[in-house]
Order: sequence, then structure tokens, then C-alpha cells
Amino acid sequence: MPRYDAFLLVSFGGPEGPADVIPFLENVTRGRGVPRERLERVAEHYYRFGGVSPINQECRDLLAAIEKDFAAAGVDLPLYWGNRNWDPTLADTVATMAADGRRRAIAFVTSAYSSYSGCRQYLEDIERARALVGGSAPVIDKVRPYFNHPGFIEPLADAVRAAAASPGLSVHSFDLVCTAHSIPEAMAAASGPSGGAYPAQLAEASRLVAERAGGARSWRLVYQSRSGPPSVPWLGPDVGDCLSELAAAGSPGVVLAPVGFISDHLEVVYDLDIEAAEAAERLGLPLARAATPGTDPRFVSMITELVAERQDGVTPRAVGGLGPALRTCGAGCCGSGRPAREAS
Repeated sequence: MPRYDAFLLVSFGGPEGPADVIPFLENVTRGRGVPRERLERVAEHYYRFGGVSPINQECRDLLAAIEKDFAAAGVDLPLYWGNRNWDPTLADTVATMAADGRRRAIAFVTSAYSSYSGCRQYLEDIERARALVGGSAPVIDKVRPYFNHPGFIEPLADAVRAAAASPGLSVHSFDLVCTAHSIPEAMAAASGPSGGAYPAQLAEASRLVAERAGGARSWRLVYQSRSGPPSVPWLGPDVGDCLSELAAAGSPGVVLAPVGFISDHLEVVYDLDIEAAEAAERLGLPLARAATPGTDPRFVSMITELVAERQDGVTPRAVGGLGPALRTCGAGCCGSGRPAREAS
């Protein structure tokens, strides 16, 4: 098994003040030809929260929790953190790791599922950062997707039960709506080693959460945060449309469970706590949103366990019928779904 001398947390990144918002969004959309007016509309979501995305502080909190869990488990690895789209950038972090003499690192990515944007693109980001640093850059291995690890599923299920106990809802009769970030249908079809992994993994995680939470009279998987031109098909149905349908059908109340996310970053807070909550209020539909795993001790211990899988040969754990995801991704795994010229 490989021996590691560093741990790297890799995340999306987010602005930490109003002046950061547009430059951050330009980083996110670079090369995609997104009109300036579209960026300014999205920027308003961030300005509503003072121009600060929660994601960077969530990464700091997660690193602190991982450090404690590593110490308790006897894992002696220094911790680093690099982002795809904002400071600290992956390139700067990999340069620091090289300067510190790190030769091989294990990376944990803040995405539990197989898709281009949630897996392959992070691998590309890592290799791009290594190329910028040059020959002194450490080798960096990524942990496997963990969508059905009990350390991810169990905190989500407990959060659903807690949300169902909110005023106006009944723990014995509610509709569970599991949400995830929508992606283009072509990207979804290219996800995983043989295609279709992203929606299949999400459906399995949703089923597992519903099964373990109990009390729901129904569950369904829907999508949020769609972007891109209307001419490009994206995964659906949309969470707003689902709430309208449930209200029309006489739902006694809904618990939203953001199973596609590990923390309460801006898309969770804005799309669910503001937009979905306002829609439910207009519909007269009781609604509560379940928490994401965040720094739940079971989730943090899962990260330690995923490192041990790669370094010590610990047997991978998974619940449900899909089994553990592949430890390493092949060259054709999780394509973008775009034509070769567009994807390059």
C-alpha cells in the first residue's frame, strides 16, 4: 500500500467578501462564455449574505475536526487545503506542499459522487496544479466516492428525523424530498466507469437515507441549482416543481434532505432555505430542511477510514446494494459529456 506524508482537503472555494464575488464567479465560469449580466444575477445571491460563502469556513471547521480525529486514530499526517476556484488555490497549496518536502499525499474531495464536476474535474485540477509546480510536486491520490458509506448516510438519516420533528410536521407522516445539484444529462450519462453513475448513486443514497430515517410516507430524488442555457437538457425534476406537485396532492409536510452535498454551502442555503422555503410558504406547505453531515463525528471518522483504505488496506465499507465505489478512476471515467473540442 502507498505510504503518505500529507493529507489534502480539496474543495470548490467561495468568496469571503463582496469584492471577491465577481472574480470568484469569473473563475468558476472561465471559458464557458457566460454573459456578465448572468454573473451579476448570481452575485446577488452572495451579496444577500454579505458577499461571503459559508464553504471556506466549513472547510476550516472540517480540517480542525479531521486533525482531532487523525490524532485519536494515530494518523500522523500534516493537513493542507486547496480550492478549485478561490484562495487558498490548489496551485498555491501544492507549491507549499512541495516546498515542505511532501512527496505523496492523499486527497479528500468535498463531493461524495461520481461525475465530471464532482470527481474527474478535481483530478484534472490536481494534475494542473502539479504541472504548474513541476517535478518537485508531490504525487496526489484521491479517495474514492463515498456516497454509500455509513459515515455519510447515517448523519443524513438522523438529520431527516430531526427535521421531521420541526413544528408543523409529523415524524410519522411526511414526504421526503432528497435534493442534489443538477448537471447536464449528457454529463450524467458519462458519469462513472460505465455511465449513469451520478443519478444511480444519488438514487441509492436517497433510498438508504429514507430507509434509515423512517416515517416518510414517500421519498423522491429531485434536483436544484440548474444553470446553463435552456436548450441544454439537465437532470430533473426541479425541487420547486416537486413542491408544487406535493402541495397539490395534499402533502401533510415535506422534509428537504440535501443528499447531494456534504455541507451547508451557499447553494444549499440559498436554493433551499430561501427559494424553496419561500415557495413552500406560498403553497401553504409545511417544510423543514435537514442538515448536511458537516463535521458530524461519524462523517469525520469516515474520512480517516477512507485514508486507511488506501494506506493500510482497510476493507472498504458501504451500505446498500451498489457496494464500495472503485478506489481509482480509469482514464475514461466520468467524462464531461461535451464534444471533444468543447471539452478541451
